[in-house]
Amino acid sequence: MMGRAALLLAAALAVTGGASAQPAYHALAGGTLRTVLPDDAAGAAVTVAPFQLRERPVSNAEFRAFVARAPEWARGQAPALFAGPSYLAALAGGADDAPVTHVSWHAAAAYCASEGARLPRWHEWELAAAADATRADARDDPAWLATILAWYSAPGAKVPGPIGQGVPNVYGIHDLHGLQWEWVEDFNGLFVDADSRAGQGKRQLAFCGAGAVSLADRRNYAILMRVALLAALDSNHDGARLGFRCAR
Repeated sequence: MMGRAALLLAAALAVTGGASAQPAYHALAGGTLRTVLPDDAAGAAVTVAPFQLRERPVSNAEFRAFVARAPEWARGQAPALFAGPSYLAALAGGADDAPVTHVSWHAAAAYCASEGARLPRWHEWELAAAADATRADARDDPAWLATILAWYSAPGAKVPGPIGQGVPNVYGIHDLHGLQWEWVEDFNGLFVDADSRAGQGKRQLAFCGAGAVSLADRRNYAILMRVALLAALDSNHDGARLGFRCAR
């Protein structure tokens, strides 16, 4: 980002002090990932470098504290280029321990910068989200996939509940499923090819050049829904169930 966006991110970096508590981050070793977004038409696995992921999504209380330190990101203060009309619509009355929602990609990126972090990249998020409480990759377990998919059938306008109520996954990460949608750093590089018959000749790259996705593996339908949502967003969009967490 350039210009005004860069200035706002710089301002976020300048307010890293003053937080009441340091959020927990957990180290993930990375590795080879069988992804729904391969880098090539052959569907090859991708390699994810080691990274750290925030244990929990950013809460309303945490984002209120951020806005107090960086008022340029308050509702009504952030420019329309970076925040739409419903930006932070639920923050004022939201429970402290609920995840912040109605937050734009720009605001989420600025918040993460204030923690010396960034938004997770898609393959990082996907790798972490493949785990259950005991396995690094539970995606071949039909029962686990059915549990995840059940959340997607719930009413879309339902307000997310408190953070951290379930069992963390094997990495110690909470709420990657069943609470909200989450921004990723490279959301605008995601592209969905809705034709599951697409072969190598029809696969294409779009936006920032990320790989297209095949819908052939419907076991990962819940994850594909996330890809479709993120690919449809602009960076100033927000939603009632759209929040974020940070990575390093």
